[in-house]
Amino acid sequence: MLRVLIATIRFCAWVVGKALGLGKTPAPPTLPAPFQSVAQQAFDFGDEPVPAQPSPPQQRTASGSLLGRFKLKYRLALSVGVAATGGIILTFAAMMVYYTVVFPDPLALRNNDRAPLIRILARDGTTIAERGAAHEYVRLADLPKLIPAAVVATEDRRFFDHYGVDPFGMFRAMFANLRAGRFAQGGSTLTQQLAKNLFLTQERTLTRKIAELGLALWLEVRLTKEEILELYLNQCYFGAGAYGVGSASERYFGKPARSLNLAEAAVIAGLLKAPSKYSPATNPDAARERGRVVVSLMRDAGFISPEQEKLVLAQPVVFADPKTTAVAPDTGYVVDYILDQMPPISQTASGEVIVQTTLDRDLQRSAQKIVKDTLARKGAAFGASQAALVVLDKEGGIRALVGGRDYAESQFDRAVKAKRQPGSAFKPFVYLAALDRGMTPDSVMFDAPVTIGDWSPKNDNNKYAGEITLRQALAQSVNTVAVRLNQDVGEGRTIAVARRLGIRSDLHEGPSLALGTSEVSLLEMSGAYAVFSNGGEAVEPHIISQVRIGNGSPVYVSPPPRTDRVASLDEIGALNDMLNAVVVSGTGRRAALPDRPAAGKTGTTQDFRDAWFIGYTSQLTAGVWVGNDNGKPMIRTTGGSLPAEIWNQIMRVAHQGLPSAPLPGTVVSRPEPEDAILPVDEAAHVSKAPSAPRVVQYHEALPSAARDAAHQRTTPPRVAEKAADIQPPSQSHPTSNIDDDFIARALADELEQQRDAMPEQEPVEARPGVAAFAIGAR
Repeated sequence: MLRVLIATIRFCAWVVGKALGLGKTPAPPTLPAPFQSVAQQAFDFGDEPVPAQPSPPQQRTASGSLLGRFKLKYRLALSVGVAATGGIILTFAAMMVYYTVVFPDPLALRNNDRAPLIRILARDGTTIAERGAAHEYVRLADLPKLIPAAVVATEDRRFFDHYGVDPFGMFRAMFANLRAGRFAQGGSTLTQQLAKNLFLTQERTLTRKIAELGLALWLEVRLTKEEILELYLNQCYFGAGAYGVGSASERYFGKPARSLNLAEAAVIAGLLKAPSKYSPATNPDAARERGRVVVSLMRDAGFISPEQEKLVLAQPVVFADPKTTAVAPDTGYVVDYILDQMPPISQTASGEVIVQTTLDRDLQRSAQKIVKDTLARKGAAFGASQAALVVLDKEGGIRALVGGRDYAESQFDRAVKAKRQPGSAFKPFVYLAALDRGMTPDSVMFDAPVTIGDWSPKNDNNKYAGEITLRQALAQSVNTVAVRLNQDVGEGRTIAVARRLGIRSDLHEGPSLALGTSEVSLLEMSGAYAVFSNGGEAVEPHIISQVRIGNGSPVYVSPPPRTDRVASLDEIGALNDMLNAVVVSGTGRRAALPDRPAAGKTGTTQDFRDAWFIGYTSQLTAGVWVGNDNGKPMIRTTGGSLPAEIWNQIMRVAHQGLPSAPLPGTVVSRPEPEDAILPVDEAAHVSKAPSAPRVVQYHEALPSAARDAAHQRTTPPRVAEKAADIQPPSQSHPTSNIDDDFIARALADELEQQRDAMPEQEPVEARPGVAAFAIGAR
């Protein structure tokens, strides 16, 4: 390979030099004596000897070379093309050398007698699933030809004609997907799929796709077509924990692969398209129907005759009795995500691989059931066909993950892989940027029409409230205030806040950023909200705690939780105050928990295409998305409707047995009837159930809070008055230890005494004129 690299470099340099006419003119070569007469005859020097004369300096002319006869611009164009071709060849050669050095010999897999069994455990040590059941490696020579024929006819009909990459197949798949308006057909070859299974992750990125193409070419250079097909058949996942055709044959038919007939081989080959959907263990009828499709494809490819097709279709397909396996129900999405997150060290293990996770087994089961049942009951009425859900603890550990309504119908994980516009669920990042600039929940803004360039954002009902506090504006999801705040804090500051909180998706700067027009995933949004739940410390969502081989010591341990602070406790307390108002008296009232303080934010995108609710308590954070895969608008489904209802159900289950505690940076406030700031058209529909716990920013519970609130009513718009330094009243020494609980109780008692002693005042959140406006439903 090294000689190939050197030769390629020299060749490219020579071609470019010749094309541009660079370098010195070489002297005529001096041939060895035996060849002098041949040279004279070839060039017709004649019989007369030519006396030696000093040659004049050579002048390069247009006739000095063939390329020299062309104009300079054509010579440049040709040289660029040649250089580009040489560069591609050089890059290809370098990739081949790199892959040979970095990756092991693929055929070494033949020496592994058994594939690794991956056992996935919940946080309490119970088994959630087992994947990759141990099986013997099966040589292609030991398989009947009908098995590879069925696979080639189904997955890659041009397998024996291409060199690892099939441009025709890629264009065909692209046009098929464009006609269908969705992802209906893949363009990857068997070699590309093998490269991905052996060496790459399942993430869908351009970098991974380029690496896949390079590795496919490398495999074609190193291996024969038969060897590639053999490795593919032993590495693919066939559903129900079966990896490899030998394991699948034993799992579904109770016999070795060499004993399969054509109808059974067609069923096995058909599983590759969607292993869980067509698995005979869960859907035998769908498996048989898929097998019939594969038989027809084999006839179209010319592998069998029409007469053979009729005979095969008439054969009954009988499956073996399913073997009981320790697999918890409704874990398809989360198990796929765990396997995607597996560290590289476990991919080469030959023994049992134990994966300890952060999952709560019972909560995971409840989460999948709640999503499925809620969509079954109300999905049609709301025009919603899909939903996703994530539950995190304060350190970012994933307790439950649901990627869709039914894993058997669709294996696409909407909680992790789908990116959608979050709508108003993005607004807390704008408000946190404003708090960072010195504003407070009681700072006053104007809810009025605003125009930025050619864009004029409006509230949902086209009404405006005039003067309004930040708390009220966020609780009622006022669009104009969020846009004004984003403009006031300065360019780049909202994105900087989102980045600190863990948002990694592309965010587009502009006025509409405040209304959540940049696409993000549910998992990263939920991780960002978890920062509000833990008091401002950075969060990295994760699901694997440790990995060990057999009973040995761990070979991988997840990094310790991050403790770096990304927002101050004062700012988090102020934001929690405002987001709690969303749940108590704003657009997220359906999510309110009766026994503990909660906070969150609704989000609804244009034409009701996406609906979000992301909320949290002091212990857990959960995010819910509802919508349709094809982007079809729903029937007036907002974040405060179906998503808030699903969030309320799962959080009630998740908090069973957990003590109630205030949100970080807040204390519990006694709710007042006037605290509710309801739109007029919704006031008559408010439940008479006990009010949800209301929390306020910590410093507002101190003795001078009432006086500060009165002063802040006269604060000019968008200017926050700094809270005065407060001296606590002198008291005698307490009889118990002064800890956090003692301080919270003392502050709460002091607040009640102040309220009892003060004359009745108008609540800050119930200012005249505000309750008369329906600000919005998002």
